[in-house]
Amino acid sequence: MPLPVLPTSLVGSYAQPEWLIDRARLADRFPPRVRAKELWRPAPEHLAEAQDDATRLAIRAQEVAGLDIVTDGEIRRESYSNHFATALEGVDVDNPGTALDRSGHPNPVPRITGPIRRPAPVQVADARFLRAHTDRTVKITVPGPFTMSQQAQNDYYPDAEAAAMDYAAAVNAEIKDLHAAGADVVQIDEPYMQARPDAARAYGLAALNAALDGVSGTTAVHICFGYAAIIHERPEGYSFLPELADCPVDQVSIETAQSGLDLGVLADLPGKTIILGVIDLSDPQVETADVVAARVRRAFGHVTPDRIVPSTDCGMKYLPRATAEGKMRALAQGAAQVRAEL
Repeated sequence: MPLPVLPTSLVGSYAQPEWLIDRARLADRFPPRVRAKELWRPAPEHLAEAQDDATRLAIRAQEVAGLDIVTDGEIRRESYSNHFATALEGVDVDNPGTALDRSGHPNPVPRITGPIRRPAPVQVADARFLRAHTDRTVKITVPGPFTMSQQAQNDYYPDAEAAAMDYAAAVNAEIKDLHAAGADVVQIDEPYMQARPDAARAYGLAALNAALDGVSGTTAVHICFGYAAIIHERPEGYSFLPELADCPVDQVSIETAQSGLDLGVLADLPGKTIILGVIDLSDPQVETADVVAARVRRAFGHVTPDRIVPSTDCGMKYLPRATAEGKMRALAQGAAQVRAEL
């Protein structure tokens, strides 16, 4: 389906059903970096079928809400990053290491014990499933090489930069395979570029550029302040964002709703499509279409409507499903309201 002006989309994740995953246990911990199979409710022999069913529901919920760009909801993942990171060679997930989360708390993480390699595609089957179950534009997400290098204990490489570059090679191969499998947009999640801007400048941006090398399909990068359910305090602005201006990525995803971000920062990203977070995931109340529309209009002084994709601030993973559904409807209705004014 052709996209309208101001096409709407989730950043990536949708609320997983209670019958699929133990949401209370999921919310009572930091996002898992190693596998957390104990979170899944179905028996192992029924899990894949249950995840397929829940993914169909997530796709349909986005369509019913009126979103223009549909994701698979990241339904099969325990977190945005561990699904991919633990599928790579060169990491020991059975004997994990430890690394500090962006909140400063220690968390079990993959322990790098050898060269990081992608022995086979990780999410291609997910992309094909998504493509087969909707006629709308589809987006799928992968964790970024810099973020994965920060979410690992390096017991092999001489430094974190070397690890990040091998992660980049794995992500690069995955992105190309995802586009070939039917993904219209592949989004790279790099929240740790905001959390650790000095290291991001030192080598993270080079790793992101390497992950995008030779990619011909549409790409996005998501930079955020963290899940609203976990990171409650928001800074006044981004510590790493203008650096993306010369990156070959097509779209940059930022959050503006919860933080009330000064959108003058958008002037630093000429030529980029802005995935504009206009849904506050810290607020259990569902925004009205008028509120969403006002948040979209705030960007017009800095970027033209044809370069804006109204979206959620971050993933909806921790929201109750009813809240997530309401916020998606508000997103679609708010964007439609502004679209009618153009």
